[in-house]
Amino acid sequence: MFAEADFPWWIAGGYAIELAVGRELRPHGDPDVLVLRRDEALVRDLLHDWDMRVVDPPGAGRLRPWRPVETLEVPLHDHLVQTHTSEAPWLVPLMLDEAEGAQWVTRRNTGVQLPLARLGRRSPTGITYLAPEVRLFYKTKATRDMEETDFEAVLPLLDESQRVGLARLIAMTVPAHLWRKRL
Repeated sequence: MFAEADFPWWIAGGYAIELAVGRELRPHGDPDVLVLRRDEALVRDLLHDWDMRVVDPPGAGRLRPWRPVETLEVPLHDHLVQTHTSEAPWLVPLMLDEAEGAQWVTRRNTGVQLPLARLGRRSPTGITYLAPEVRLFYKTKATRDMEETDFEAVLPLLDESQRVGLARLIAMTVPAHLWRKRL
């Protein structure tokens, strides 16, 4: 559905890890997609035939319509999009993230930034996905068994600079996280 997008986007979540390691690790409920908040109007244009909902307030699990002319402000960042048929299940969680110029800025700590060019990777089949170290960083806030599985699968693939970079990101947001020692 994003093949024609003229803005950056990345498969996120567990599928991003699987694209990085090249194999399935665990079952998934849905394919998360990350886009930049500054491109939300372009997303709306691309998905104009889809029913779009926003999680408001964040973390509460309540959905409300994302009105066609509405510009979403921080802290709103999670959406669900589905086809217009009411019988269709929710198909894609869509996440908005921040950027300043050519830098990605995490909403958890504005001091945590990376060049947008380092935010993602491209699979051999051309699918853009979130860099595995960025995906793991997102999961340090609440690490569950499935994130441990992801970490174990990705760790051998991370080079020295990726390990150091991930450890630095974790130190800035969750300094006591156990992954820091393993990196």
